[in-house]
Amino acid sequence: MMNLSAKHVLGVAIFLLVIFVGVPLFIAATGRWDFYFTLTSVALLAIASAGVWLTFYIGRINIGQGAFALVGAYVSAILVVKAGWSFWLSLPAAGLFAALVAALLGLPILRLRGVYFAMITLVFTQVATLTALALPITNGAKGITNIPLPSGVSLFGITLIPDFGEIENARMAFYFTACILMVITYATLYRLVNSRLGHLCRSMQQNEELASSIGVNITYIRILIFSISSFFGGIGGAMFGSISQSVYPATFVVKDSVDFMLNCFLGGLGYVFGPMLGTLVIYFGWDLLFEFGKYQLLIYSIILIVVIRFLPDGLLSIRFSKGGKK
Repeated sequence: MMNLSAKHVLGVAIFLLVIFVGVPLFIAATGRWDFYFTLTSVALLAIASAGVWLTFYIGRINIGQGAFALVGAYVSAILVVKAGWSFWLSLPAAGLFAALVAALLGLPILRLRGVYFAMITLVFTQVATLTALALPITNGAKGITNIPLPSGVSLFGITLIPDFGEIENARMAFYFTACILMVITYATLYRLVNSRLGHLCRSMQQNEELASSIGVNITYIRILIFSISSFFGGIGGAMFGSISQSVYPATFVVKDSVDFMLNCFLGGLGYVFGPMLGTLVIYFGWDLLFEFGKYQLLIYSIILIVVIRFLPDGLLSIRFSKGGKK
């Protein structure tokens, strides 16, 4: 069973109040409506990064999450624009398709370890980009544009989700949707880590041979975890395509895949919520360094190296003791 202390419950409550009440009040007071788009992007990137963290949890380095985000974005766009699906139906479909692709790719390569697996995943994003350029259904370099905003959902005459096209501020609606998805993602991740499956994953991370010797089906778990990881990437990509109302082969590139991995390193590989913090810091940190012009990338790289060197367990290790990990 998963036990949550009063401190954890209070922390979660404060976090939810900040993102669902504090942020909207702040934006309304300052009139900076563009923050909704910025914070929505952070939430979606944090969802994709959560998947990368999960593959780290079984001892694999995943540098290909951008590929599954791109797959999710295209699947959702194709279903909505060309098949007439509701966005809300295309969203889980995009995640499931990305998970299916991951399972098929994972069968032969998840046996590889360390740098070999990482290097193969590194090419996934480029392969996905080239595939999107080549297939007629993806419109090649033109991409898919004019993706309609999510339509409303009603049940027995009761509006459950309003039509985003009829809302005065659709950015706010996307922000709340992305935050809800992010909360669900990390709640699922936390529950998984503290389940029997999570304990088996931890044993595989420490010693796969020992885990196999006690009856753990490591092949099944590898594929399952990699599929869940890619599901998160597909969901994040689908939402990003919807808020942008377009998707192109270059919507997610190799740099994005590397950034997803860095988000996990920076926040802390030993902490479930590490990717979320890492995404927030890297996203806003990069923007703050914009004033340094041509030295932006140099300073950014030096800061990352220093943080990883002196805080190998990530930024969250400053706050939590070893016993507070999870």
